[in-house]
Amino acid sequence: MVPQIEPAEEPPVTLTSPYDLLTGYLDFYRQTVLRKLEGMSDAELRNSRMPSGWSPLGLLKHLACVELRWLQWGFDGAPIDEPWADFKTRPGVWHVEPGETFEDVRRFFEEQCTRSRAIVAAARLDDQAATLGGTVPADEDRPTLIWILFHLLQEYARHAGQLDIARELADGAVGE
Repeated sequence: MVPQIEPAEEPPVTLTSPYDLLTGYLDFYRQTVLRKLEGMSDAELRNSRMPSGWSPLGLLKHLACVELRWLQWGFDGAPIDEPWADFKTRPGVWHVEPGETFEDVRRFFEEQCTRSRAIVAAARLDDQAATLGGTVPADEDRPTLIWILFHLLQEYARHAGQLDIARELADGAVGE
């Protein structure tokens, strides 16, 4: 019997608000990623089955840093000490410190998601990012919040699909 991962609940099909759809689907994918990682052994979380060398735990840390970079550092303009904490060297494979546990990385991920939700709730979809990479570009080069949210949505969708494959290769578990 193939183990099944229960899917997260999608936003209601009757939503018409772009804001509610975007934020609802971001939360859907955030939960999807966590569900795909739950129950994996520490060895499988740290192991890479891909030629590129990324691990499922590294992917979770990467997504936490993506939230931090795009919404806290880029959109909100907050100073961030280590916006690229998911890389030991850039470019390179996503990095997790040997002492970081799944719970550590999960907590970091959830903290970033909580901060992201607060930033988004305090802004309008047509607001522009304060900075990009710690610098203030010209207005025409600063993305709007709606663009950033769509970018995050595609990032999560792509990585959730990658986790489908990694999880099935790790222990045979499948599911949306």
